[in-house]
Amino acid sequence: MISVCLAAYNGEKFISEQVTSILSQLGAGDELIVSDDGSKDSTIAILHRFVDSRLTIVKNTGSHGYVGNFENALRQAKGDYIFLSDQDDVWLPSKVTKVVERLQVYDLVIHDAELIDGNGNPLGCNYYSVTHHNKGFLMNLWKTRWLGCCMAFRRNVLDYCLPFPEKIVAHDYWIGMLGMTKFSYYFMDDVLIQYRRHGGNASPSSEKSGYSWFYRLYKKRLYLLFSLMNRIAFCRG
Repeated sequence: MISVCLAAYNGEKFISEQVTSILSQLGAGDELIVSDDGSKDSTIAILHRFVDSRLTIVKNTGSHGYVGNFENALRQAKGDYIFLSDQDDVWLPSKVTKVVERLQVYDLVIHDAELIDGNGNPLGCNYYSVTHHNKGFLMNLWKTRWLGCCMAFRRNVLDYCLPFPEKIVAHDYWIGMLGMTKFSYYFMDDVLIQYRRHGGNASPSSEKSGYSWFYRLYKKRLYLLFSLMNRIAFCRG
């Protein structure tokens, strides 16, 4: 069974196209869980137009923001294979088939994405090229290459990653780095989604950080490293 976990917030402009691209690839026994973080626009109304038993809409009852919203969705997941999804991208037709094939061998898989603008026009580059894609732990700790909307993993990874530490700055950074230390992982070169950059994204992946050097060093890296060691030590105990 496949569970797709999508975090939504004021996504009326693009969410219909994204949900359509996901449902078209899921089987009868799979599920798409959309966790809404209190949208003020017509996001919920648009979602209710989909008459599809595979779609479940839940309200985020945990911490607000995209990290807490994703955790809320993940806690509802029942599948053996879990995919993460943003509300404003487009899944290309072969995404699920190709990723699930890799998940037969690896616990955690991430693939490449084509960058597009708000109108769906290609920006002439892929995510890996923007982030100077590297597979090593230290390089990913320094500059993360984990992009949640390009990530999928087995149930054992999800069970190990939950609950999220309270102060992590990104769910995909946490899952990717923890997965890299404890599980088998694979970076696919395949471009399997169109990743929309339009200035209103909930997370700033692939864009220059506006945070201070101290914040990026301590909060994002050192705190993450501390949380990784703490989780590993706790699970061993």
